[in-house]
Formats: sequence, structure tokens, C-alpha cells
Amino acid sequence: MAMPGALATRYHHFMRYVAFLRGINVGRRTIKMVELKTCFEDAGYRSVTTILQTGNVVFESTSARASLKRDIEARLFARFNYPVHVQIYSVAALKRIVDASPFESGDAATHSYVIFFENGLEKQLVKEAHDLDPDTESIERGDGVVYWRVLKGSTLQSGFAHYLTKARYKNFHTNRNINTLRKIVD
Repeated sequence: MAMPGALATRYHHFMRYVAFLRGINVGRRTIKMVELKTCFEDAGYRSVTTILQTGNVVFESTSARASLKRDIEARLFARFNYPVHVQIYSVAALKRIVDASPFESGDAATHSYVIFFENGLEKQLVKEAHDLDPDTESIERGDGVVYWRVLKGSTLQSGFAHYLTKARYKNFHTNRNINTLRKIVD
């Protein structure tokens, strides 16, 4: 027999998650963060907050990561009418990823990013991207991610950026500046 909603949540552990939405607020895909937050709250997620305008949503749920991904992508499509790719991480897992970064938060000359991949594609990409200019950028593979440090002003024109736009990779990753990620996990 199923327990009533309020009683059932007492027996389930709420986990803090982060949802990274790919391609939000670029081009014609504009979503106000208040509307995004409401979408998550209407789905029953708790303690929902958005960070910056780039599709970072922190929330609590008792659901497993895989089911969260399916549910959130379906709800976002139904609500905003575009197929958004979402990557979900527990805040604890994200903290481990951030702490493992081989690059600092960047300096006056560089930006540091974490590129989150699906389907193990980070392994293939790092093998393929062996011809990068070390004076301009550096990459290192992590657990489901690639860490990337690049000279400011050359991010979109860098060799690695060209790899990221290849058809086999472009729809299966999203990236965040390490400084943004530190705000999320701290």
C-alpha cells in the first residue's frame, strides 16, 4: 500500500542535485530564470534555486539521477517547447569534479572550464584533440569531464573549441566556468 505524500517523504532521503541545461539563453532559446525555477517547483522538486542566467538549477529530490534527467527534459520540452539536453549531478559529485580540476580558477590571462560529457565521449575527445597549441590551451580528462584552460579572448576560436563543435560531440556536452561551479558547490 502506498503511503500518503507527506508521510512517504519522511522515509526517503532528499539529495541535492544540480541540473545543467545546455544551450539555454543563447540564440532564440530564452528562458527567464524565474520561469525555470517555477517549472522545477511545479514538478515537485524542493529548495530550487537558479544560478546566473545560463541554466544552472540546484534542487532537492528523492529520485535517482537517470529518472531526473528524463523527467526534467520532458517537462522543459512541454513547458518551453524546445528539446533541451540536461545533465544532472549530485552536489557532492560535482564538488569532487571541481576539487579534482588540475587548473586553478584562471588568472588574468586564462579561463578555466569543465566540460561535462555524456556516453563516455570525453575519452574519445581527449585522444582526438592531441594537436592543441600548449601556448594557448590545455586539456585534461577527468571522470566524465574534460578540464580546459584557455587564453582569454580565444575561447571560441581555439583548437579545442573546434573539436567541441564537431557533430559527434556538440550535442553531448555542456560547459561551465570553474568559478561558476565553485559558487554552486560552496
